[in-house]
Order: sequence, then structure tokens, then C-alpha cells
Amino acid sequence: MLSFILTVLYLLGIPLLLVLLARRRAIIQKISPMVILYVVGLLVGNTNVLGADAQSVCANVSNVVVLLTIPLMLLGCDYKTLSARMAVKAFFIGLFSVLAVTVAGFFIFRGQAAAAGVAPSDFARVSAVMTGIYLGGIPNMAPVSKAVNLPEHLFMLVSGYDLIVTGLYLVIIVFFGNFIVRRIFGKKREEVTEDDNVRIAESAKKPFPKILLNRVMGLLVAILIAAVAYAVSLLLPVKNSIAVIIIAITTFSIAVSFGKPIKRLEGTFDMGLYFVYVFCLAVATMVNVHDLELSRYLFVLYYIAFAVLGSMVLQLILSRLFRVDGDLALASSISLINSPPFVPMVAAVLKNKDIILPGIAIGLLGYAVGNYLGIAMFWLLAGA
Repeated sequence: MLSFILTVLYLLGIPLLLVLLARRRAIIQKISPMVILYVVGLLVGNTNVLGADAQSVCANVSNVVVLLTIPLMLLGCDYKTLSARMAVKAFFIGLFSVLAVTVAGFFIFRGQAAAAGVAPSDFARVSAVMTGIYLGGIPNMAPVSKAVNLPEHLFMLVSGYDLIVTGLYLVIIVFFGNFIVRRIFGKKREEVTEDDNVRIAESAKKPFPKILLNRVMGLLVAILIAAVAYAVSLLLPVKNSIAVIIIAITTFSIAVSFGKPIKRLEGTFDMGLYFVYVFCLAVATMVNVHDLELSRYLFVLYYIAFAVLGSMVLQLILSRLFRVDGDLALASSISLINSPPFVPMVAAVLKNKDIILPGIAIGLLGYAVGNYLGIAMFWLLAGA
């Protein structure tokens, strides 16, 4: 019980403390609160100072806060700035990038797989499961592996190495995401309208009780949306309840955001950003380097790293060539590879909330096609 209380206080308190310090110390914003939280999380998680139950508590807290992050941040979005055409273009570029790099990696690492005693058909099964994961997220891992009969020992290897590589991928996004996008796509022009300036000035003049009430009301709306979405997922006879919950939360949040009472609420995006910080700290704390086996079947690790990082690089290059917004391209990449709940984190890194909705939509499309394309990948490569 003590471990549970300490872990919850740690997950909620450290980000709050950092938010308060960031208002007084500009250097925190320059470094990025998420970078600091990742470092803190890795240190705490690998020293085991919170006790044995910390891992499960972090997992549960991260699952809860991500359900609140999406509605809180979507309630403050301006949907008039979105381009459906660009989102569709970003999705197909992401789809092509994952498929192309996965196929290339199969032929690059096929010799190493054979040297390790892995049959060509089993290595094709690995490629199939990776396709399902990096187009549809972890929920697609189990169904694709069952569909192609991936051996249990290879399933465990893919699972473990995926944790390592996607963890590294998240670190790259948090530390260097903004730098990478700006170097490839150029600096983003900041647009602050007269209405924005008026709203910011009026918000600064409001008394603290009014500000607190706005945030509490926004949080209550987010909790209600998440609860209704969860109830909907229980009523529908589907296996992938995560996708249903995210679709429902996104839909309800958009619908509710047009209501006049909701439009008057201020600070919902800031509160959503706070929960992103909590999410980042929880994810970083769960990464325990002592439990990772790096010595067995290293070619699987290399293959996964090639697929994840290679698809990101290819996607950014193609997005630049086809004039897709750089922020959306990065959001699309993480939505496909890590799943839609990570999109708000990218929005926070890039300081662009308008990519949340299309980024989530791209990830949900990936959920829909990931199983099919994973199985198709096995049929394609099994006879190669």
C-alpha cells in the first residue's frame, strides 16, 4: 500500500512541480519538461526506489491519463485549420514507408536469420508481425502472430526487442523531434491572431478561483467523455476495445467541443499537457534496462531498429518531397509505430495542438489495416 501511494504521489507530483518551476525558470522550457521527466523516470525506474509494485502502478496510471489527455487537448483545438487531404496523404506515405522498410529489412537480415537457425518461413512470420505492430500498434501483435503461427520463442523476442527500440524511438522524439522536423521542413511560422492576444490577456486578468473552476470543469468533462467511451466499448462485441475507446473519445470530444459552454472553458489544453507529462514519467519509469536481454538473436533487434527508425526517416523525406506538413508527418509516424495515444506527446514536443486529431485518425486507420497487411506480408515473403 505504501508503495502504491508513493508511486502515485511521484507520478502526479513531479510533473506538477516541474510545471510550477517552469514558470519561474526559463531554462526548464528550453530543455523541455518531457526530457527532464524521461531522465527522472529512467533513473527512478532502474534504481527501484519505489518498490516492487511501481511497474504495475505506472502502467495503470499511464492507461488512465491517456484517456483524459485526448479529450482535454481536443477540446481546445481549432478544427478549421485541419486539412483532410494532407492527413490522407500523410497516412499513405506512412503506410508505404513501413511496408517498404520492412520488406527491405527482410532481405537484408535474412542471411543472419538463417545463420541463427531461423527458417525463412519463420522469419517471414516475424516480418508479418512487425508489419501489424508498426501499422496498427501493439493490439495487432497478438492477432497477427496467431494468424501466421509465429513460434512462441520468436514472439517473446519480438515483444522484448520492440520494447527496447520503441523506447529509444520515444527518447529520440522527445529530445530531438522538434530539431529534426525544423531541420528538414524549415521553421514553422508562428501565427498569433488579434483574438488570441485578447484571449491571453483576458485569461491573465482572471482571478485564481475562476481559473481553477475552468480547469476542474474541463477535467470533469474529460472524465465523462472517457467514461462514456469506455461504456460504449463494453457494449460492442469487438476484440480491439482500445481502438473503439479511442474512436469514441475522439468523436465525443469533437462533438462536445462545439458547444458554447465548452468553448468558454479555458486551460483544458494546459491540463491535457500536464497529463502528457504524467504519461511520459510513467512510461520512462517502466523501462528497466536490467530486464532486457540483448545477447540472443541480435538480428531481430537490428531488424526492428531498422524498421522503426528507417520508416521514420523515409516518411519524413517523402513528406518533405510531397509537401506534407512536417509536424503532421512526425505525428503520423509515432501514431503508426507506437499507437494513437502517443500523438498528444508529439503535439506537446512540437507545440502544435492542431496535429492531434489527424494524427489520431491516421493511427486508427493503421489499426484497421494492420492485421490485413500483416497477414498479406507473410504471404508475400514466405515464398521469397
